[in-house]
Amino acid sequence: MATGVVVAGAGGRMGVRVINQILGAEDLTLTGALEREGFPGLGGDAGQSAGVGPMGVEITSDPASLEGDVVISFAIPEASLAHARMAAEKGMAIVIGTTGLSDAQREELAKIAGKIVCVHAPNMSVGVNVTFRLIEEAARLLGDGYDVEVLEAHHNQKIDAPSGTAVRMGEILAHALGRTYPGDAVFHREGETGVRPAGAIGMQTLRGGDVAGEHTVYFFGMGERIEITHRASTRDNFAAGAVRAVMWAAGQEPGLYDMSHVLGL
Repeated sequence: MATGVVVAGAGGRMGVRVINQILGAEDLTLTGALEREGFPGLGGDAGQSAGVGPMGVEITSDPASLEGDVVISFAIPEASLAHARMAAEKGMAIVIGTTGLSDAQREELAKIAGKIVCVHAPNMSVGVNVTFRLIEEAARLLGDGYDVEVLEAHHNQKIDAPSGTAVRMGEILAHALGRTYPGDAVFHREGETGVRPAGAIGMQTLRGGDVAGEHTVYFFGMGERIEITHRASTRDNFAAGAVRAVMWAAGQEPGLYDMSHVLGL
C-alpha cells in the first residue's frame, strides 16, 4: 500500500517541487496539502498549483481535515513546530527541512520525537549530506595544521544567515577538530582584526540573485589548500532527498533522526 503524504507549505517553492517528486514515486501518494490562512490558492487543487494537473487534493488551512502517514514541512520554525504537533496528534511521522530553530524549539521537537518518527535536517540533499561526511574526514585527517573557513551563497530572498547547512558544517568541523561552535566561529571581519586565531572557524555569507545554494569549506595550509564544494543548481535535489526521507521514515520507530540515518552514513 502506498504511503500517504501531507505536504505543509504546498503552495511554496519547495512544496511545489515536493509534490512533483511525490507524483513520480511509485510508493507514495499525496493525501493532503496544507497552507497558511490567507494563502491565495486555498481551495484550489494542489496538483494544478504544482503544474502537474488535477490530483483531487484540495489546498486547505485546516489541519484537522488532513490524513496520511507522513508530513513534509519546509516552513519557518514556528510553522514547522505546529506541523510537528499536528503530526503527533494524528500519529503521523514528520520530515522537516526547516533551518533556524532556537534551542527551545529544538528541545520541543525532541520531545515530540519521543512520540513519533521525526526526521529533521538542515539540508535534505543527498549530495550535501555526503559533503558533510567528506569535510568531517578531511578535518580529522588534516587536524590543527590547517585554517578552516566556510563560505556559503544563497538567493536574495533567504532570511537567515549563515544558512542552516553552513551552521551544520561549522558544528561538524568543530566536533572533528575538538573546538566549539559557535564559540570558535568568526562571523565578521572588519578593520584591524589582528592575526587570525589558530582555532577559528571562519563563517562567511553571500546573498544575491537566485542562487539555490553553494557551500565551500576551505582548508588552508602552508603552500597548499583543499576546497570541498557543493553547488545546487535546483531545489529539486532538496525535494528528492525529502521524499527519500519520507519513504525511510514510514518504517521506523519513534525518535529524532537526520539524513545520516536515512542514508546509512
